[in-house]
Amino acid sequence: MKRRDFVGLTGLASGALFLPSFPSLGGDLVDPARLLETVDPAVKKRLADAALNAAKGAGASYADVRIGRYLNQSIFTREKQVQNIVSGESYGAGVRVIANGTWGFAATNTVTEAGLAKAAQLAVQIAKANAKVQKQPVQLAPQNGYGEVSWKTPIQQNAFEVPVKQKADLLLAANAKALENGASFVNSSLFQINEQKYFASTDGSYIDQDVHRIWPTFTVTAIDKATGKFRSRDAMSAPMGLGYEYLTPKAADKIPGPAGSDIIGYKNSFDILEDAATAAKQARSKLTAKSVVPGKYDLVLDPNHLGLTIHESVGHATELDRVLGYEANYAGTSFATLEWKAKNIPYGSKLVNIVADKLQPGSLGAVGYDDEGVKTRQWDLIKDGKLIDYQKIRDQAAIVGQKESDGCCYADSWNTVQFQRMPNVSLQPGKEKMSVDEMVSKVDKGIYIAGRGSFSIDQQRYNFQFGGQVFYAIEKGKITGMLEDVAYQANTQEFWNSCSAICDQSDYRLFGSFFDGKGQPSQVSAVSHGSATTRFNGVNVINTARKIG
Repeated sequence: MKRRDFVGLTGLASGALFLPSFPSLGGDLVDPARLLETVDPAVKKRLADAALNAAKGAGASYADVRIGRYLNQSIFTREKQVQNIVSGESYGAGVRVIANGTWGFAATNTVTEAGLAKAAQLAVQIAKANAKVQKQPVQLAPQNGYGEVSWKTPIQQNAFEVPVKQKADLLLAANAKALENGASFVNSSLFQINEQKYFASTDGSYIDQDVHRIWPTFTVTAIDKATGKFRSRDAMSAPMGLGYEYLTPKAADKIPGPAGSDIIGYKNSFDILEDAATAAKQARSKLTAKSVVPGKYDLVLDPNHLGLTIHESVGHATELDRVLGYEANYAGTSFATLEWKAKNIPYGSKLVNIVADKLQPGSLGAVGYDDEGVKTRQWDLIKDGKLIDYQKIRDQAAIVGQKESDGCCYADSWNTVQFQRMPNVSLQPGKEKMSVDEMVSKVDKGIYIAGRGSFSIDQQRYNFQFGGQVFYAIEKGKITGMLEDVAYQANTQEFWNSCSAICDQSDYRLFGSFFDGKGQPSQVSAVSHGSATTRFNGVNVINTARKIG
């Protein structure tokens, strides 16, 4: 599938989360039936041993090999037509080594013992060449091998086993619901990813993992033919680390927004038909919504919206390679430097507790082991409003005086080298029982925001501006009507220190990014951000309407 076709067909909002090229969706086009094939772990072990032995024989002090089969299927529709169906496969191996204290990497799609041995020897040659300019030797955090182990995303129904026609019919049914409820145009898409990854290292690990992700989404547009004015609303779905069961809606997974908002949130399943109908009605209502008056407001932020703010202002800001300046050329740095952290400056109010993890069921980042063979875990980034840790991998731990990796190393393909990537980064829910209606009832002048819109943030992850999908005015504790042209501005410290209330666990939901970009050459990764509905006091709101003439 060509890049321009993808961009043209999806109709998704652009931004740092949705980059113009998607390696995880690459590979050779294949018959959908091929997507159900697997490779025997015993075969992969023989291949891995050939690479490890060749690397050690060539002079490597450490080596790891990743044998990966990356599968994807994407379905694109518009109104009453299926526009494209793409099934892809990418299969090969990457070998990473340390020789003379320096990293080397090589990859091959010749998946034979001879092919992997040749790649391993080349990786060692590259490492030795790199060593001539290396200033300090690589220092790896110790890691015990796990022997032969496996892990699989705990799915109930493999999306690749569901007939393509059934999935396309569901998207077309969602389009029909949108059109019936006032939409002028609608396009919908379904993305499915399966990473079959085998990791082996000279530490003694042989790890076989089967990772699944899915993302149903759409964009609905309503047009006022008399004025030519149009408004859109995207799906309130989240990409998830689940199987096709995510598209089998369960009543218990529906989380209503505050009274008067007609918002419905979704937890571990998504009702695409219901959301498409609601989206059409909301897009139509946005055509006549009142334009916001700029000023200071208390904001009540839905998890599907807040996840993006967490991603940009906390997730990226606490990546250690960004903090150290290693990502400055491509993705910027971070205000939350080691020196800043040492000053013990509050990152947020005492209600703000943010954890990183690679374990949460249903999340995009959930795996048993990372791409360095480290068993995954959960750890605190911000505790009671104070920054206490960063995101680290094996060759970064010693830099901050720690002895082990956090298990957040990842590569998006067998032919790309693994490096530090964001784990799931989530705001912990409030400890006291609180519903969204109770939160709204305590707001005198505010705005309720749901869904993600356009945004911008500076290269230090400090000054930012965020929009959304739908906005509702709050006056004296009640929703009083829909608003338009809303965006809020703040800096990271100011914003998180204004956090005044968080709903409890019953309201907790995941937002996610399928295509989070980083690195040169660029790679993408998938990551989730959980939160409950949260209130921020006295945030600056601007009017984004553009007036001509």
